Amino acid sequence: MTLKIDVDTYRGTREGVPNLVRMLSAHQAHATFLFSLGPDHTGWALRRALRPGFFSKVSRTSVVEHYGLKTLMYGTLLPGPDIGKQCAAELRAVRDAGFECGIHTWDHVLWQDNVAKRHAAWTVAMMRKAAARYATVFGAPPHTHGAAGWQMNGAAFVEHDTAGYRYASDQRCVLNENGTLANPADGPHRLAVDGKVLDCIQLPTTLPTLDELLGREIDGTLITTANIAPFLLKLTAGATRDHVYTLHAELEGQKLAPIFEQLLAGWRAQGYRLASMADHYGQVKDDVLPVCPMTWGELPGRSGQLMVQGAAR
Repeated sequence: MTLKIDVDTYRGTREGVPNLVRMLSAHQAHATFLFSLGPDHTGWALRRALRPGFFSKVSRTSVVEHYGLKTLMYGTLLPGPDIGKQCAAELRAVRDAGFECGIHTWDHVLWQDNVAKRHAAWTVAMMRKAAARYATVFGAPPHTHGAAGWQMNGAAFVEHDTAGYRYASDQRCVLNENGTLANPADGPHRLAVDGKVLDCIQLPTTLPTLDELLGREIDGTLITTANIAPFLLKLTAGATRDHVYTLHAELEGQKLAPIFEQLLAGWRAQGYRLASMADHYGQVKDDVLPVCPMTWGELPGRSGQLMVQGAAR
């Protein structure tokens, strides 16, 4: 079970990340933390209000409760704090605790809401700004990436190869309404962009996230905080394949931490090794992997389109 942790906000970095480090260490679990390294402009996300499904997700997942009113004002009524500058010590503490670290983005909302339609120069400049900040904080260049909101474009994927990244996790596997994989063969692959097969291996997320499940009725059952852990554990029962689970410092690292504790114990009991992206890459790097096109799609419980694994050619 590969644990990929997206850290979106200043509050998530300051509060959620240390909580997750403690939980993971107690379970002797590996994981990869992917950091937002520039300003927190979470308040800009309110511009998504006209997007189909946005209000449904907000009402289901209690955004104010999990992110906090102050965070939702960053970039609007309050200036956005610079995460990489103001939280450098917290970021290094994750590395010093033995966890893999990588890049989520420079500015989470700016990237998520714009990269799909931006040109190569804007894309590369954003990615290199994040990489430079990462090197300043950690004293070493970054080596992996997981896209904010699973939003990318062709130039962004090519930049992985330019930067020398061997693996990244920027995509999702397509899911059925009940959270199962639409194509059980989906998993690690390489991408073809503009006719060229890229070297960087993609390790796509294979499971639904908590915010995609909470408040939905699935197979006649309303998914709540009381039954969401058993629901996810049912999806992974049997340990017949590797999975990538994306969690968020703002959710599993804070109010939903008890659910994550149940998942960690449950996955251990199911026979999974709790691994980082680097661990997962080590298992597949020598395999002959499928090549898939860059593909957009939708997922149950999430508004808008995002990068999904396409059909292998």
